[in-house]
Amino acid sequence: MTAAEQFARLPTGAKLLLILTAILLPIGIALAWLGNSGIHQADAALESRNEQQSRAAATAIEGLIARNALAMRVAATNPLRNPGSGACLEAAKALATTPGITQSFSLRSMDGQLLCTYGGFTPREPNPVLSPGTIRVWLDPTAHEVVIRAAPVGGMVTASLKIDELRKAATDAATLVQSVELRDANSSLSVITSNIADLTFAQYPIGNGNLVARIGIQHQRISGIDRLMPLLPLLMWILAAVVTWLLVSRLLIRPLRRLERAVMAYQPGGGSLDLPRKLGPSQEIQELRDAFGRAVARVEESEAEMTGALEGQRKLVREVHHRVKNNLQVVASLLNIHGRSAGTPDAQAAYAGISRRVGALSIVHRNHFAEMEENRGIALRPLVTELAAELRASAPEPARGVRLDLEIDTLNTTQDVAVAVAFLVTEIVEHAMLYAPAEPVEISLRRTSELTARLALSSPVLTTGDEDAPEKMQFERIVGGLAKQLRSPLERKLGRYSVDLPVFPPA
Repeated sequence: MTAAEQFARLPTGAKLLLILTAILLPIGIALAWLGNSGIHQADAALESRNEQQSRAAATAIEGLIARNALAMRVAATNPLRNPGSGACLEAAKALATTPGITQSFSLRSMDGQLLCTYGGFTPREPNPVLSPGTIRVWLDPTAHEVVIRAAPVGGMVTASLKIDELRKAATDAATLVQSVELRDANSSLSVITSNIADLTFAQYPIGNGNLVARIGIQHQRISGIDRLMPLLPLLMWILAAVVTWLLVSRLLIRPLRRLERAVMAYQPGGGSLDLPRKLGPSQEIQELRDAFGRAVARVEESEAEMTGALEGQRKLVREVHHRVKNNLQVVASLLNIHGRSAGTPDAQAAYAGISRRVGALSIVHRNHFAEMEENRGIALRPLVTELAAELRASAPEPARGVRLDLEIDTLNTTQDVAVAVAFLVTEIVEHAMLYAPAEPVEISLRRTSELTARLALSSPVLTTGDEDAPEKMQFERIVGGLAKQLRSPLERKLGRYSVDLPVFPPA
């Protein structure tokens, strides 16, 4: 078997992988190596330059402070040994021969007493008092200055460097510096401020460790050539996309689209599935075509069987509900017959109460049976209306003329909710007929949201009676339990009981 024949027998995915690997793998490896090396070299060079610039700026500021401290100490040595009225003038003459040194200073004795000032210098606090030969540097954020205090033999000299001098020293030494901030133990002084966000900061101790210089330099981007290096693999992927599109279009997309059109044109029950015979060289697509044909045939066969089974199940369910309804009506009739022949009024009332509850359940099944074809659940309006008529018909003799006022919206719900509603209405109306037969009962059912409604029953009997009486306690337990079946608390107000129940959304 030749290599061409072996390649032709490979799956389409393997063909594409081999082709792309042969074309792009050498290029990708070379470009990745070159790009990675170039980026690392550029990053290393930029980091080194940033570090050099930061160190140069810090060194320049430290050199400026050191020169001024040394010059002040040398210039103040003789005036402090022989202090007099011209001590500051003598020190200023000595400083005049040294370029780049501040001409603003003050002289103090060893105990911190101010001797004189020169150049409009604002005297600082006598503390700290330094021992001979020491130098102290600190920040004055209010005056935006760096204060230098040196202690030659015989006293102390204090000078200050303005922020402009510090800024010039830093920028002359490092042109790339964007931010310079000096810090001591208590405060900070911003020498150069920048609004640039991507700065790289470095910190250096200066002034014998009395200050810390925080230098910020903008994060340097890689050069144009370095930026183009990572784009070279993109050219490789463009080439891969073109080759892949050509191959996939020829081997996969066109045959799959023909197969898709044939499948989309198929309508169940409208005839057999007509699939194209020629779908290109892809063996997988041809197998997919045959699999579609077999699957559709099995689906048609299964659908026919399911249709017959569903129709039989529908008939069976309809028959079950019909028989349950009839059986409940027979039970209600038997209870009525036995109730009329009962020997005592209590037995007759008991038979009548049971008969009313069985009748309520029968009404629910009858309405459920009527609504099965539409699958919209049980309609509550006809159910409550029929239940009210049934309760009037089976009312005890003293409550034959009881008035039931209905305000019912057109709502639908499940069978479980309908059973609980029917029993709740029956319990409350029966309680009203037994203990307040002359008073009307108002029954309202209003939608409160898309998925809920509120059932409310109002009667004066709900406000009277001994709460500790066994009949009243049993009544409250029953209606409370029915409300729990609706998964909503029973709200008891003066003369009115109400509960929320779930309903179907409006059609």
